[in-house]
Amino acid sequence: MPAALPLPVDVAPRALKGVALVVGATLLFAVADTLGKYLMMRHPVPVVQAGRYLVNLVLLFAVLFPRHRTALWRTQRTGMVTARAVFLAAASLTMGLALQRMPVGETVAIVYLAPFLVMVLAGPLLKETVTLGAWIGASLAFFGVLLVVRPGTGLDPWGVAFAVTNAVLGTGYHLLTRVLTRSESTMAMLFHVALTGFVIFAVLAVPSLPAFAPTLLDLALIGALGLLATVGHFLFTAAYREAPASLLAPVNYLHLVWATLLGWGVFAHIPDAISLCGMALVLVAGAAVAVRAGRVSPSAGPDAANG
Repeated sequence: MPAALPLPVDVAPRALKGVALVVGATLLFAVADTLGKYLMMRHPVPVVQAGRYLVNLVLLFAVLFPRHRTALWRTQRTGMVTARAVFLAAASLTMGLALQRMPVGETVAIVYLAPFLVMVLAGPLLKETVTLGAWIGASLAFFGVLLVVRPGTGLDPWGVAFAVTNAVLGTGYHLLTRVLTRSESTMAMLFHVALTGFVIFAVLAVPSLPAFAPTLLDLALIGALGLLATVGHFLFTAAYREAPASLLAPVNYLHLVWATLLGWGVFAHIPDAISLCGMALVLVAGAAVAVRAGRVSPSAGPDAANG
């Protein structure tokens, strides 16, 4: 692979800032995954997610409403915006159910099938060109996931099913995002995600509320979960104002590295050698496809969802 051309002197500092912001965002997302696993092993998934989305909604309203007023929730295609938010809420539910049953690193590795599914479906649905190199990368990533979930790893079958379902839901979310960025503002889509997610999980949480007896620490951690997710999304969005997507897209796969390290540090889970090889294959294939896609279409914007 030829070496990348050096960035102009006046662009390089901003590009490095963009990379640093994505590194920070992926770290926050991985910490949120780890914290979510801890909480959802102790409490029902809908209750934890309702609290997380409530914090997300309050923070967005507090930060953005004073400046943008009703533009915060104004949309052109409200039905599609709501459908996108429902996809992400369902993805959050399946992610929580997967994390209840599986280690963080393996769960995130399976979830990262979503970008490849988007690539496969973008051709027939969005009329985007998919190159041979991208197909090879997708095949390698899929093989990597098979190494992670192969028989004998001891992974919970339901956990694997929930993680795969999350990848499918994430694919729908990504595809709708690509369509809606042409007509909708980022802040309006973020707001509707938070509002829809809170309403859905608040309803789902009602049956569990009588038995919900959190400690003050649990409540603080649920608040922290919402804060981490919100700040992570803000950092992620800010990064793409500083540097081109072609430079930042491969950095997103650090999420998998952080998740694996945190799973080891917090839950003492160490994937076996074959699983680590599979996770490395997902990481390398994803980064390589992202780099190649950036060279073909350097103006592409962010296309990640971390529910």
